[in-house]
Amino acid sequence: MGLSDNSKGVILAVASSAFIGSSFILKKKGLKRAGAAGTRAGVGGYTYLLEPLWWAGMITMIIGEVANFVAYVYAPAVLVTPLGALSIIVSAFLAHFMLKERVQKMGIVGCVSCIVGSVVIVIHAPQEHTPSSVQEIWTLATQPAFLIYVAATLSTVLALVLHFEPRYGQTNLLVYLGICSLMGSLTVVSIKAIGIAIKLTLDGISQLAYPQTWFFITVAAICVITQLNYLNKALDTFNAAIVSPVYYVMFTTLTIIASVIMFKDWSGQNVSSIASEICGFITVLSGTIILHATREQEPRPPVEPLHFRNCNMVC
Repeated sequence: MGLSDNSKGVILAVASSAFIGSSFILKKKGLKRAGAAGTRAGVGGYTYLLEPLWWAGMITMIIGEVANFVAYVYAPAVLVTPLGALSIIVSAFLAHFMLKERVQKMGIVGCVSCIVGSVVIVIHAPQEHTPSSVQEIWTLATQPAFLIYVAATLSTVLALVLHFEPRYGQTNLLVYLGICSLMGSLTVVSIKAIGIAIKLTLDGISQLAYPQTWFFITVAAICVITQLNYLNKALDTFNAAIVSPVYYVMFTTLTIIASVIMFKDWSGQNVSSIASEICGFITVLSGTIILHATREQEPRPPVEPLHFRNCNMVC
């Protein structure tokens, strides 16, 4: 007797978490090596592209994301998404031994709080209607409420990139991860559309002729590239054991918000579920605050004084 679709989804989701959690550490080590030999990614450098260890992390992340994508085809999001918390445990465990990044006791409490809160949110999140075609998703994506969300998301991303990143990017983790998470919430919509298109096409109902399919592919590509760019900056600037859980919390929260707005599932919620979601958000917020308060600051690379550089130039 073969495995059920849900069992396949769980296996793929667990494997995805292991790969993604490992990729954080591999990319971090690659970024450290590249930063020692050239300009750091956190200040706009791209020498990490020549670092084999960074590419190993990238390939590992791609494998994990592909496994996660396929998991959503076999199992519902309410089953797959909570398992993403396993990547936090994997990255924190590997960071302790491979990067020598110490996690304080209260940091562990904060990490557990983030995981528990995120799982509570996902478990009690509204059940979404699964669209049967790309055209149906396009109809949902062009409704006024979701268009307002998209406009607000893009406006916030632009504000973070143009105003906050130059001023606070090197000191506030939420700047880089805010950009990643906001763009990630839009990625989910596009990826879901692409997944439905692929599944229908394999079933003999081709979706390739619809321009909406290619639009979603383009949006997904742009969002993923943006996410990777700013995730690299976050990993290069901050502790990997902190980046992973905070990114997971923000991404999961914004994804649920985007899903609720797009699929209008709040009407099916009872008081108990809404109360559970609120408690989940409070738990996540508390865990994030604890993580920030107890995170281990990474040493900054020494910056040569301006007057010393000028003296060398004159000499």
